Amino acid sequence: MTMIDAVALDTALTLLSTSLDAWIWVIPGLLIGLVFGALPGISITMAMALFLPMTLYMEFLPAIIFLTSIFTGAGFGGSVPAVLMNIPGTSSAVATTFDGYPMARKGMHNEALGAALGASVTGALVSYTVLFFLIVPLSNLVIKMGPLEMLGITVWGLLMLGSLTGVSLLRGMIAGVLGVLIGTVGMNTAGYLRGTMDIPELLDGVSKVPALMGLLAASALFSLVNSKFIIDSDAGRELSAKRMLVGFLSIFKHKVCQIRGTLIGIFIGATPGVGSSVSNLLSYSEAKRNSSDPDSFGKGNIEGVIAAESANSSSEGGSMATMLALGIPGGGATAVLLAAFAMHNVVGGPNFVDKSKDVVYTILLSNVGQCLLLFPVGFLFIYFASSLVKVPLRFLIPAVLTAAVFGAYALDNSSSGPITLVFFAIFGWVLARYKYPPAAVVVGMLLGGLVENEALKTMQISDGHLGYVFERPAAIIIFALMMLSIALTIRVKIKKSKERRLLEQQGSSTA
Repeated sequence: MTMIDAVALDTALTLLSTSLDAWIWVIPGLLIGLVFGALPGISITMAMALFLPMTLYMEFLPAIIFLTSIFTGAGFGGSVPAVLMNIPGTSSAVATTFDGYPMARKGMHNEALGAALGASVTGALVSYTVLFFLIVPLSNLVIKMGPLEMLGITVWGLLMLGSLTGVSLLRGMIAGVLGVLIGTVGMNTAGYLRGTMDIPELLDGVSKVPALMGLLAASALFSLVNSKFIIDSDAGRELSAKRMLVGFLSIFKHKVCQIRGTLIGIFIGATPGVGSSVSNLLSYSEAKRNSSDPDSFGKGNIEGVIAAESANSSSEGGSMATMLALGIPGGGATAVLLAAFAMHNVVGGPNFVDKSKDVVYTILLSNVGQCLLLFPVGFLFIYFASSLVKVPLRFLIPAVLTAAVFGAYALDNSSSGPITLVFFAIFGWVLARYKYPPAAVVVGMLLGGLVENEALKTMQISDGHLGYVFERPAAIIIFALMMLSIALTIRVKIKKSKERRLLEQQGSSTA
């Protein structure tokens, strides 16, 4: 069976090369995505949903290309506030804050933004190219993924808590457990209520985006009250296109980190219900585990930015695979795309891929074009957006907090969003004040509910029999890879500990 239908490919290339409508909406879509992705509290899904009604008056292909351009732009846009203000513009940019913001504080915001753009462009480009060749085999693999396999992926992501413990392992684990408990507040899939305290707004759980904005952003801004600028030195606040380009090219210096993050993003992005919020955390964790200098992570290591952004952007291609080939949305953004399909009387799924390969190829080739255009458009965007480092904090802090409050309100159109933001801002500041890592709470919140839901589904399907694990080869492979990753990490730590002791002994003997 040939992977590429030559006739359908030729039709797709002809359609893209002769139709102005296919391209005229790409740059506006990228700009909309970049701006909305950079706004605190405005998710990719919300940005796409706001412009969905507009596509009703377009032809099918221009409509889908416009929405996918917003998808591509917003995927990177969230990294801009993550680097400059410690605010993940979207939940999929959480891990970008871990090293992006420390780099900005050290005056390396140009390099951090350039690396984020490079990782995003390359990750998305590779994912769509892989999808172009492997859409059918990949969709056949994904359809076999059940709750047990998803449980393995989310548990693997949860093990990242060990990478975020900071100085004290105990404090890091306590913070992580708190996050898991907060993430399981509300009604679970079995119908049990936990921790709602008779507050109706908590029935669906704690709103994740306002909570993580409070924990990561507002609490960090409180600590800057006595500073004049985000970056203290005048030289560090300079905008440099050359340094941004150096950051962009750094992905080739750290190509193993880039490739690993891209592969993680493609696979996890293709898994329905998991998405980029897990892939960027897992990629960051694996980058730290495999680094020759893991202690530098969280202090401004460019590999952390590359790992997070490559997985975040490459998950776009994975989620598109499940949407096109199976008619199953990989997340909220692809659910909006499916709604656009329905508005034009088109149904995604195996029949669509089989009967309309030329349309599928046209969409995927336009996605590749969007990734290439993201470089110049994104480069200009980050150059002007990085001017924020020159704004005095006495103006920036109230402006950012106000934008965060409005963004939190926009999520549910109720006061529960701003209240959640304020509560977790104070909570995050207290955690940081007493050396408990707020990032560990965020990871626990994002993954705790997912782990519980997939564990419950697995228990219901297996009827509680442990032998069910051995009936799922894919799950065995995932858990084996997870254990291998842990074993290798322990081995590296033991080796480094021995080397450190040997150096200390040599130092004492020479003294």
